[in-house]
Amino acid sequence: MVNSIMAAEVRWLYVCIFLLKILYSFGSVPHRRFEYKYSFKPPYLAQKDGSIPFWETGGNLAASDVSVRLASSMRSQKGAMWSKMKTTFDWWEVDIIFRITGRGRIGADGLAFWYTEDKGDYNGEVFGSSDKWKGLGIFFDSFDNDNKHNNPYIMGVVNDGTMAFDHANDGSSQQLAGCLRDFRNKPFPTRARIEYYMNTLTVLFLGGTTNSEQDFEVCFRKENVYLPKEGHFGLSAATGGLADDHDVIHFLTTSLYPPGTPLPQQGGGPRVSVEEQQKLSQEYADYQRKLDQQKEEYRKEHPESATKDPESEFEDWYESDSQRELRQIFSGQSQMFEQVRALSQKLDEVIGRQERTLSMLSSIPTGGAVVQQGSGQPVQMVDTIRRHEVDAVINNQNSIIGLSKEIRNYIVDVHSRTDNILQNQARAPTAQVQSVGYDMVSLVNELRDGLNSIKREAAANPQAQVDCAAPNCVSPVVLVAVAIFQVAVILLYSIYKDNKEAQAKKFY
Repeated sequence: MVNSIMAAEVRWLYVCIFLLKILYSFGSVPHRRFEYKYSFKPPYLAQKDGSIPFWETGGNLAASDVSVRLASSMRSQKGAMWSKMKTTFDWWEVDIIFRITGRGRIGADGLAFWYTEDKGDYNGEVFGSSDKWKGLGIFFDSFDNDNKHNNPYIMGVVNDGTMAFDHANDGSSQQLAGCLRDFRNKPFPTRARIEYYMNTLTVLFLGGTTNSEQDFEVCFRKENVYLPKEGHFGLSAATGGLADDHDVIHFLTTSLYPPGTPLPQQGGGPRVSVEEQQKLSQEYADYQRKLDQQKEEYRKEHPESATKDPESEFEDWYESDSQRELRQIFSGQSQMFEQVRALSQKLDEVIGRQERTLSMLSSIPTGGAVVQQGSGQPVQMVDTIRRHEVDAVINNQNSIIGLSKEIRNYIVDVHSRTDNILQNQARAPTAQVQSVGYDMVSLVNELRDGLNSIKREAAANPQAQVDCAAPNCVSPVVLVAVAIFQVAVILLYSIYKDNKEAQAKKFY
């Protein structure tokens, strides 16, 4: 009774601890808010003049409706982009989707993510931006400068504005942390998620072999990282003697606020008065009217474009047959990868259970199933299988193995005797056709020859029988009868002998 009450109390204690953990986890999750002024994504990523809203671009950068190419696959190309405004929040998370592709087996130089106190250059020495920055740089380095065969590599470097980047050693002596990951020429776009929350920097990476967000891997996590309170986000890329295309598809920034912290007003600042709203509406209407006029003038100057099917401009948004087939192949590979990963998890569970079972079997003593703990309190072990039962199973296995060996020896003996019989038959192939042995056949042939010779002599001397006056003279008929009797006796003896040999062969 007392044990049942104590067990119930322990269960309720576990339930309370579990609920407290759930409440703590929900209470520690930060509030998140999307920051559009520090982000960009397709479609309509760039405007007609090539500019990106809320961002400044420079160098060899080229922006389109669906991506931003920081550096193209040409030698000595550099490009960068920086947010126009500094951040107004302390903690943040940035999600970057990018592609680095090239024809060569080795690429160069790489792509960089920046969070610095001031904007960098657009034609700098460190992945297309300026050196001696003050803040954070996450580098996706694709070229092996130090010849250690450890690239492509992802690293984080924090600089106070006085340290020059060590290009000769790929910054290995200056890095905060890093990981070896391949991000070139992947079937799906690669993805990086950079989080800075409560002075802890975490970098997650998705390698591009699948398109599932569940496949994010932790590249590195570093605590006690102190960055400027306000800073600019930036992206840059550079090429050298080797070249890759460095494309960024989207850059999404989310501000993080600890629980209990009041969120600042979205789009803070003084509210616009009614007169200002009317003025802005009128300006927008004028701009729309001018845009329609420009479209009409363009159609008049280019009549061939007016005959174009309006629906054809959306053809680029639909995938072709080859693209669909390629996407299906990649999705099939992703599903196979998911199944293999699930099987690997199941196999790990089976191995764990097997190890626990073996540990339980090894801990069972020979004389009983009660084990004393260090405190002296007996603990009843689970009575699954006893030692003598294990010994009985092992003995049975040994006896089965012994019987198997005896059967094997008997089979080998029968096989050897069968080979001997076949060899004997091969030496005398006529034995399979005739009912008597070879010796008997030769004897019969000799007797036949002797009788033929006697017949020939009798035919040659017909008077031999008349002239014979001896009382013991034997006539040819008697001689033939005696010979036939002898042949019959020999045949019966040979048949008897063959039957005996046949009966003896059955025992083999």
